[in-house]
Amino acid sequence: MEDIMLKRVVDVEYIKDYTMRLEFNDGKIKVIDFLPLLKGELFEPLKDKENFIQFGLTHWTLEWYNGAEFAPERLYEL
Repeated sequence: MEDIMLKRVVDVEYIKDYTMRLEFNDGKIKVIDFLPLLKGELFEPLKDKENFIQFGLTHWTLEWYNGAEFAPERLYEL
């Protein structure tokens, strides 16, 4: 039986513009440009870079000042 591990973001580093370096709980590191992902009413305010950089790391993923977040599994698959 395959051991299933839920994905979590355990570390984040803002690089520049809309790009961040994410580390996941299995050690995998991804560099993600979030700009193409900022679609829809909740994410629209994050197109302003001053809003975009107002993020925090919860116990499983990134969350922005306005409650916007991405599922860690989606970020992992990018």
